Amino acid sequence: MTQTMSNVSVLVVDDQAPFRLAARATLARTPGFTLVGEAVDGSDAVEAAEASDADLVLMDVNMPVMDGIAATRALLSARPSTVVFLCSTYSLDELPSSAQDSGARGYVNKEDLSPELLRRLWAAVVAAGPDGGLLTG
Repeated sequence: MTQTMSNVSVLVVDDQAPFRLAARATLARTPGFTLVGEAVDGSDAVEAAEASDADLVLMDVNMPVMDGIAATRALLSARPSTVVFLCSTYSLDELPSSAQDSGARGYVNKEDLSPELLRRLWAAVVAAGPDGGLLTG
């Protein structure tokens, strides 16, 4: 991961259209972050990440076909330099324990998604390097 905040390409993955719309609006207000694609389930996310060459994936945890935790593992197996932030309406401690070891680098409560949070989490991931753990907003 060599991207700075000046050019971060973002893929949004969520089965709910209202969150994809909200994420799209948030990204439009976040300088240096650009929406490069959307996917509606974990299976589509893996393909979309490859096709879009996304630096960052905002990944819903609960989705049909393939949940976000399994999709994160599959995506990172194919594209280890991609950064994944898990997104959910639940608090981090309410997520399955498998979320902690999924390879995701950040957790965002959907209600808290904002330009400031995205910039802060991205900066923390860049500062921590590739071996950092799961960061929360």
